[in-house]
Amino acid sequence: MNPFSHLKLVEPSTRSRFGSVHSINRAVMTVPSLIEAESFFVAFGLNCRRTSDTRLDVGTFDTDHAWLTILPGNAKKLEYMSFSMYESDYQVFLEGLTCNTCEPHPAAGLAGEAGGIWLEAPDGLAVHVGVGDKTSPSARTRSSSSREVLPGLGAAPARNVAGMVRPRYLSHMLLFTPDVDQALAFYCDLLGLRLSDRSASDIAFLHGAYGSDHHLLAFARSTGPGLHHTSWDVGSVDDVGLGAEQMRKNGYDSGWGLGRHVLGSNYFHYVRDPWGSYAEYSYGIDYVPATLEWPAADHPGEHSFYLWGPKTPDDFAVNYEIDKTASANVTDAKKLS
Repeated sequence: MNPFSHLKLVEPSTRSRFGSVHSINRAVMTVPSLIEAESFFVAFGLNCRRTSDTRLDVGTFDTDHAWLTILPGNAKKLEYMSFSMYESDYQVFLEGLTCNTCEPHPAAGLAGEAGGIWLEAPDGLAVHVGVGDKTSPSARTRSSSSREVLPGLGAAPARNVAGMVRPRYLSHMLLFTPDVDQALAFYCDLLGLRLSDRSASDIAFLHGAYGSDHHLLAFARSTGPGLHHTSWDVGSVDDVGLGAEQMRKNGYDSGWGLGRHVLGSNYFHYVRDPWGSYAEYSYGIDYVPATLEWPAADHPGEHSFYLWGPKTPDDFAVNYEIDKTASANVTDAKKLS
């Protein structure tokens, strides 16, 4: 029995893309120190804007859109996710809801979401859905490393002229959840995301019906909800490596990479943030256009991690929003470093 049947759209099999979200509008999270958060994301190459003493908006330099809003709190916590729909889809979405009790969530006042509707995911995470522009890509992004190399010249730039890596857009987010199957029932059946690939009930990757990267949103099984990582698109494998070097120079040398994923195919380097989660440099991820039915499959567990790369950190899958002891250890290690 689907515990969220009262929220499902009428006759979902007939609606095609109608009523589906097309983008992550933003994620809102709290952390103990906005100064620490700003230092990390500025070093990562993102555009950080202090809209007030108690709010940090994080995006890229290619757009004014902010995919992350960070607020002060006692601990790192993913407070809510906000998704965007086209106006026509939003009306279909509302008409298809069979409940009229979707009151504004207490989280509504955290970052001032205007309009839209509030729901609660199976794991208790607050979810906001509203009308907004599409911020997920509508085509496969191009490489930025296609310049011609003249005979007699080296292809690699000198270290002092390599420049700073600046990501182009938020590719996806991976969230922890205690029940991946329930998450799929909510985010696919209700919000219209589509399954790309999965590995049993341990991890699942979802794309947008209007076209997006192989995964716009992903879920990994844990003991509770939380944020594992944000993933940011860059223009080349060199940018992935240079981004890792850029972060090491700024004191953020803990992470995982360089490697390549099987599911999604992207090259990656994960940088561990001050709270135990990660920001990922990603290049070359598979793209799922709106006209394609991606052949979703259930893959062996080893395929869900990586094709090649260094050994995975022992605590890579630890949810530090739930494991308070491990979270304290992260803080203590940072004080000693």
